[in-house]
Amino acid sequence: MSNTSYTIDRNEANNNNNDKLSPNSLIPKRKKRGFKSIFKKTILPHTILISVGFLFLVPFLWLFLTSLKTADEIFAIPIQWLPSEWQWSNYIDAIQAIPFFKYIWNTIVICLFSVLGQLLSAPLVAYGFAKLKFIGRDFLFYLMMSTMILPYQITMIPLYVLYTKMGIVEHAPTLPLILPNFFGAAFYIFLLRQFFMGIPNEYSESARMDGASEFRIYWQIILPLSKPVLFTVALLTFLGAWSDYLGPLIYLNDPSTWTLSLGLRGYISSNQIDWGLLMAAATMFTVPIVILYFFVQRQFIEGISMTGFK
Repeated sequence: MSNTSYTIDRNEANNNNNDKLSPNSLIPKRKKRGFKSIFKKTILPHTILISVGFLFLVPFLWLFLTSLKTADEIFAIPIQWLPSEWQWSNYIDAIQAIPFFKYIWNTIVICLFSVLGQLLSAPLVAYGFAKLKFIGRDFLFYLMMSTMILPYQITMIPLYVLYTKMGIVEHAPTLPLILPNFFGAAFYIFLLRQFFMGIPNEYSESARMDGASEFRIYWQIILPLSKPVLFTVALLTFLGAWSDYLGPLIYLNDPSTWTLSLGLRGYISSNQIDWGLLMAAATMFTVPIVILYFFVQRQFIEGISMTGFK
Protein backbone atom coordinates (compact mmCIF):
# COMPACT_ATOMS: atom_id res chain seq x y z
CA MET A 1 0.00 0.00 0.00
CA SER A 2 2.80 2.39 0.83
CA ASN A 3 4.53 1.87 -2.57
CA THR A 4 1.26 2.35 -4.43
CA SER A 5 0.43 5.55 -2.59
CA TYR A 6 3.96 6.88 -3.19
CA THR A 7 3.59 6.18 -6.93
CA ILE A 8 0.25 7.95 -7.06
CA ASP A 9 1.58 10.97 -5.16
CA ARG A 10 4.61 11.20 -7.44
CA ASN A 11 2.43 11.01 -10.57
CA GLU A 12 0.19 13.73 -9.22
CA ALA A 13 3.22 15.93 -8.53
CA ASN A 14 4.55 15.40 -12.05
CA ASN A 15 1.17 16.25 -13.51
CA ASN A 16 1.05 19.41 -11.45
CA ASN A 17 4.56 20.42 -12.62
CA ASN A 18 3.63 19.72 -16.25
CA ASP A 19 0.57 21.89 -15.87
CA LYS A 20 2.66 24.71 -14.47
CA LEU A 21 5.27 24.46 -17.25
CA SER A 22 2.87 23.97 -20.14
CA PRO A 23 3.40 26.26 -23.16
CA ASN A 24 0.07 27.92 -22.57
CA SER A 25 1.07 28.80 -19.04
CA LEU A 26 4.24 30.56 -20.26
CA ILE A 27 2.34 32.95 -22.56
CA PRO A 28 1.30 36.06 -20.62
CA LYS A 29 -2.37 36.69 -20.65
CA ARG A 30 -3.29 39.98 -22.27
CA LYS A 31 -5.73 42.07 -20.42
CA LYS A 32 -8.46 43.53 -22.51
CA ARG A 33 -8.14 47.31 -22.56
CA GLY A 34 -11.41 49.11 -22.40
CA PHE A 35 -12.14 52.58 -23.72
CA LYS A 36 -11.64 54.06 -20.25
CA SER A 37 -8.10 52.68 -20.03
CA ILE A 38 -7.22 53.81 -23.57
CA PHE A 39 -8.61 57.27 -22.83
CA LYS A 40 -6.49 57.67 -19.67
CA LYS A 41 -3.24 56.26 -21.08
CA THR A 42 -3.34 57.43 -24.70
CA ILE A 43 -6.02 59.92 -25.71
CA LEU A 44 -5.86 62.27 -22.70
CA PRO A 45 -2.03 62.63 -22.54
CA HIS A 46 -1.77 63.19 -26.29
CA THR A 47 -4.56 65.75 -26.20
CA ILE A 48 -2.81 67.69 -23.43
CA LEU A 49 0.54 67.58 -25.24
CA ILE A 50 -0.99 68.74 -28.52
CA SER A 51 -2.79 71.59 -26.75
CA VAL A 52 0.36 72.77 -24.96
CA GLY A 53 2.38 72.41 -28.17
CA PHE A 54 -0.16 74.53 -30.03
CA LEU A 55 0.15 77.26 -27.39
CA PHE A 56 3.91 77.39 -28.04
CA LEU A 57 3.21 77.48 -31.79
CA VAL A 58 0.78 80.42 -31.63
CA PRO A 59 3.45 83.21 -31.44
CA PHE A 60 5.30 81.86 -34.48
CA LEU A 61 2.00 81.39 -36.34
CA TRP A 62 1.00 84.96 -35.55
CA LEU A 63 4.44 86.17 -36.72
CA PHE A 64 4.08 84.32 -40.02
CA LEU A 65 0.52 85.52 -40.66
CA THR A 66 1.44 89.11 -39.81
CA SER A 67 4.26 88.98 -42.35
CA LEU A 68 1.66 88.35 -45.07
CA LYS A 69 -0.71 91.20 -44.19
CA THR A 70 -0.99 94.78 -45.28
CA ALA A 71 -0.41 97.60 -42.79
CA ASP A 72 -4.17 98.19 -42.37
CA GLU A 73 -4.81 94.51 -41.63
CA ILE A 74 -2.02 94.35 -39.05
CA PHE A 75 -3.59 97.09 -36.91
CA ALA A 76 -7.21 96.22 -37.65
CA ILE A 77 -9.65 96.10 -34.73
CA PRO A 78 -11.01 93.53 -34.09
CA ILE A 79 -8.00 91.36 -34.85
CA GLN A 80 -7.92 89.93 -38.34
CA TRP A 81 -6.14 86.59 -38.13
CA LEU A 82 -6.01 85.71 -41.82
CA PRO A 83 -5.00 88.23 -44.47
CA SER A 84 -7.57 88.97 -47.14
CA GLU A 85 -4.80 88.89 -49.75
CA TRP A 86 -1.52 87.11 -49.06
CA GLN A 87 1.33 89.60 -49.39
CA TRP A 88 4.20 87.30 -50.38
CA SER A 89 5.97 90.33 -51.80
CA ASN A 90 6.81 91.36 -48.23
CA TYR A 91 9.57 88.75 -48.18
CA ILE A 92 11.12 90.03 -51.39
CA ASP A 93 10.90 93.63 -50.17
CA ALA A 94 12.43 92.67 -46.80
CA ILE A 95 15.44 91.09 -48.51
CA GLN A 96 15.90 94.19 -50.66
CA ALA A 97 15.38 96.69 -47.83
CA ILE A 98 18.52 95.57 -45.97
CA PRO A 99 21.65 93.63 -47.04
CA PHE A 100 19.91 90.50 -45.79
CA PHE A 101 22.24 87.90 -47.27
CA LYS A 102 25.31 89.82 -46.05
CA TYR A 103 23.94 89.76 -42.51
CA ILE A 104 23.06 86.08 -42.86
CA TRP A 105 26.61 85.29 -43.99
CA ASN A 106 28.16 87.22 -41.10
CA THR A 107 25.90 85.41 -38.63
CA ILE A 108 26.64 81.97 -40.08
CA VAL A 109 30.41 82.57 -39.95
CA ILE A 110 30.24 83.53 -36.27
CA CYS A 111 27.95 80.58 -35.46
CA LEU A 112 30.12 77.98 -37.23
CA PHE A 113 33.38 79.15 -35.66
CA SER A 114 31.69 79.32 -32.24
CA VAL A 115 30.51 75.72 -32.62
CA LEU A 116 33.98 74.66 -33.78
CA GLY A 117 35.59 76.32 -30.76
CA GLN A 118 33.26 74.65 -28.28
CA LEU A 119 33.66 71.21 -29.85
CA LEU A 120 37.46 71.51 -29.74
CA SER A 121 37.83 72.86 -26.21
CA ALA A 122 34.90 71.80 -24.03
CA PRO A 123 35.13 68.00 -24.62
CA LEU A 124 38.88 68.03 -23.97
CA VAL A 125 38.49 69.80 -20.63
CA ALA A 126 35.51 67.63 -19.70
CA TYR A 127 37.52 64.46 -20.42
CA GLY A 128 40.22 65.61 -18.03
CA PHE A 129 37.68 66.22 -15.25
CA ALA A 130 35.83 62.95 -15.90
CA LYS A 131 38.53 60.36 -16.66
CA LEU A 132 41.90 61.65 -15.44
CA LYS A 133 43.01 61.58 -11.82
CA PHE A 134 45.30 64.39 -10.68
CA ILE A 135 45.83 66.50 -7.59
CA GLY A 136 43.34 69.33 -7.28
CA ARG A 137 40.95 67.99 -9.91
CA ASP A 138 37.81 68.49 -7.82
CA PHE A 139 38.92 71.93 -6.66
CA LEU A 140 39.52 73.08 -10.24
CA PHE A 141 36.17 71.64 -11.32
CA TYR A 142 34.28 73.50 -8.58
CA LEU A 143 36.25 76.65 -9.37
CA MET A 144 35.24 76.36 -13.00
CA MET A 145 31.59 75.77 -12.06
CA SER A 146 31.64 78.87 -9.86
CA THR A 147 32.21 81.01 -12.96
CA MET A 148 28.62 80.26 -13.95
CA ILE A 149 27.53 82.54 -11.12
CA LEU A 150 28.94 85.60 -12.90
CA PRO A 151 26.53 87.04 -15.49
CA TYR A 152 27.81 88.33 -18.80
CA GLN A 153 26.92 91.91 -17.85
CA ILE A 154 29.66 91.87 -15.19
CA THR A 155 32.46 90.60 -17.42
CA MET A 156 31.63 92.40 -20.67
CA ILE A 157 33.30 95.71 -19.71
CA PRO A 158 36.63 94.17 -18.58
CA LEU A 159 36.63 91.96 -21.68
CA TYR A 160 35.94 94.93 -23.94
CA VAL A 161 38.82 96.87 -22.38
CA LEU A 162 41.11 93.84 -22.77
CA TYR A 163 40.21 93.28 -26.43
CA THR A 164 40.55 97.01 -27.15
CA LYS A 165 44.06 97.22 -25.68
CA MET A 166 45.02 94.14 -27.71
CA GLY A 167 43.80 95.86 -30.88
CA ILE A 168 41.29 93.13 -31.65
CA VAL A 169 38.20 95.36 -31.62
CA GLU A 170 39.74 97.70 -34.21
CA HIS A 171 41.23 95.15 -36.61
CA ALA A 172 39.07 92.01 -36.12
CA PRO A 173 35.77 93.04 -34.47
CA THR A 174 34.14 89.62 -34.94
CA LEU A 175 36.96 87.83 -33.11
CA PRO A 176 35.73 88.75 -29.58
CA LEU A 177 32.47 86.95 -30.41
CA ILE A 178 34.30 83.79 -31.49
CA LEU A 179 37.45 83.61 -29.35
CA PRO A 180 35.81 82.85 -25.94
CA ASN A 181 34.32 79.67 -27.39
CA PHE A 182 37.81 78.24 -27.94
CA PHE A 183 38.34 78.28 -24.16
CA GLY A 184 35.19 76.30 -23.37
CA ALA A 185 32.05 77.28 -21.49
CA ALA A 186 31.46 76.04 -17.96
CA PHE A 187 27.96 74.75 -18.67
CA TYR A 188 29.01 72.74 -21.72
CA ILE A 189 32.04 71.32 -19.88
CA PHE A 190 29.74 70.20 -17.07
CA LEU A 191 27.30 68.70 -19.56
CA LEU A 192 30.05 66.73 -21.30
CA ARG A 193 31.67 65.65 -18.03
CA GLN A 194 28.43 64.13 -16.83
CA PHE A 195 28.13 62.16 -20.06
CA PHE A 196 31.76 61.00 -20.02
CA MET A 197 31.38 59.74 -16.45
CA GLY A 198 28.63 57.41 -17.68
CA ILE A 199 31.01 55.69 -20.12
CA PRO A 200 32.50 52.55 -18.47
CA ASN A 201 36.19 52.82 -17.57
CA GLU A 202 36.81 49.34 -18.98
CA TYR A 203 37.00 50.85 -22.48
CA SER A 204 39.84 53.17 -21.48
CA GLU A 205 41.66 50.54 -19.40
CA SER A 206 41.64 47.97 -22.20
CA ALA A 207 42.96 50.58 -24.63
CA ARG A 208 45.78 51.50 -22.22
CA MET A 209 46.74 47.85 -21.96
CA ASP A 210 47.05 47.80 -25.76
CA GLY A 211 49.41 50.79 -25.59
CA ALA A 212 47.03 53.57 -26.62
CA SER A 213 47.93 57.08 -25.51
CA GLU A 214 45.53 59.19 -23.48
CA PHE A 215 44.72 61.45 -26.41
CA ARG A 216 44.08 58.45 -28.67
CA ILE A 217 41.65 57.04 -26.10
CA TYR A 218 39.89 60.40 -26.01
CA TRP A 219 39.80 60.81 -29.80
CA GLN A 220 39.02 57.27 -30.96
CA ILE A 221 36.97 55.84 -28.08
CA ILE A 222 35.31 58.55 -25.98
CA LEU A 223 34.31 61.00 -28.71
CA PRO A 224 32.68 58.41 -31.03
CA LEU A 225 30.59 57.23 -28.07
CA SER A 226 29.56 60.80 -27.24
CA LYS A 227 27.82 61.89 -30.44
CA PRO A 228 24.45 62.70 -28.77
CA VAL A 229 25.96 65.10 -26.23
CA LEU A 230 28.24 66.64 -28.87
CA PHE A 231 25.17 67.34 -31.01
CA THR A 232 23.56 68.94 -27.96
CA VAL A 233 26.54 71.22 -27.31
CA ALA A 234 26.76 72.15 -30.99
CA LEU A 235 23.04 72.98 -31.17
CA LEU A 236 23.01 75.10 -28.00
CA THR A 237 26.15 76.95 -29.09
CA PHE A 238 24.71 77.61 -32.55
CA LEU A 239 21.42 78.89 -31.13
CA GLY A 240 23.23 81.13 -28.66
CA ALA A 241 25.44 82.68 -31.35
CA TRP A 242 22.56 82.98 -33.83
CA SER A 243 20.26 84.89 -31.50
CA ASP A 244 22.98 86.92 -29.71
CA TYR A 245 22.27 90.63 -29.80
CA LEU A 246 24.27 92.18 -26.95
CA GLY A 247 27.67 90.85 -28.11
CA PRO A 248 27.40 92.16 -31.70
CA LEU A 249 25.98 95.43 -30.38
CA ILE A 250 29.16 95.98 -28.32
CA TYR A 251 31.83 94.96 -30.82
CA LEU A 252 30.39 95.37 -34.33
CA ASN A 253 30.38 99.09 -35.16
CA ASP A 254 30.78 98.73 -38.93
CA PRO A 255 27.42 97.93 -40.64
CA SER A 256 29.23 95.62 -43.07
CA THR A 257 30.05 93.30 -40.15
CA TRP A 258 26.58 93.29 -38.55
CA THR A 259 24.79 90.07 -37.78
CA LEU A 260 21.16 89.55 -38.71
CA SER A 261 19.82 90.34 -35.23
CA LEU A 262 21.74 93.62 -35.20
CA GLY A 263 20.74 94.37 -38.80
CA LEU A 264 17.04 94.01 -37.99
CA ARG A 265 17.42 96.38 -35.06
CA GLY A 266 19.28 98.84 -37.25
CA TYR A 267 16.47 98.67 -39.81
CA ILE A 268 13.97 99.67 -37.12
CA SER A 269 16.12 102.60 -35.99
CA SER A 270 16.91 104.10 -39.39
CA ASN A 271 13.61 103.71 -41.26
CA GLN A 272 9.93 104.29 -40.84
CA ILE A 273 8.85 100.90 -39.62
CA ASP A 274 7.04 98.76 -42.14
CA TRP A 275 5.74 96.05 -39.86
CA GLY A 276 4.94 93.68 -42.68
CA LEU A 277 8.54 93.73 -43.92
CA LEU A 278 9.87 93.51 -40.37
CA MET A 279 7.73 90.47 -39.59
CA ALA A 280 8.84 88.86 -42.85
CA ALA A 281 12.49 89.38 -41.95
CA ALA A 282 11.88 88.10 -38.41
CA THR A 283 10.21 85.00 -39.84
CA MET A 284 13.23 84.31 -42.05
CA PHE A 285 15.42 84.84 -38.99
CA THR A 286 13.45 82.24 -37.01
CA VAL A 287 12.92 79.54 -39.65
CA PRO A 288 16.56 78.29 -39.79
CA ILE A 289 16.50 77.64 -36.04
CA VAL A 290 13.27 75.62 -36.34
CA ILE A 291 14.64 73.61 -39.27
CA LEU A 292 17.94 72.93 -37.48
CA TYR A 293 16.18 71.70 -34.35
CA PHE A 294 13.88 69.51 -36.44
CA PHE A 295 16.85 67.60 -37.86
CA VAL A 296 18.82 67.19 -34.61
CA GLN A 297 16.01 66.93 -32.06
CA ARG A 298 16.55 63.19 -31.55
CA GLN A 299 20.25 63.61 -30.75
CA PHE A 300 19.49 66.68 -28.64
CA ILE A 301 16.94 64.89 -26.45
CA GLU A 302 19.18 61.84 -26.13
CA GLY A 303 22.15 63.98 -25.15
CA ILE A 304 20.20 65.84 -22.47
CA SER A 305 18.62 62.67 -21.04
CA MET A 306 21.97 60.89 -20.70
CA THR A 307 23.92 63.62 -18.91
CA GLY A 308 22.38 63.54 -15.45
CA PHE A 309 19.39 65.77 -16.24
CA LYS A 310 16.96 62.84 -16.40
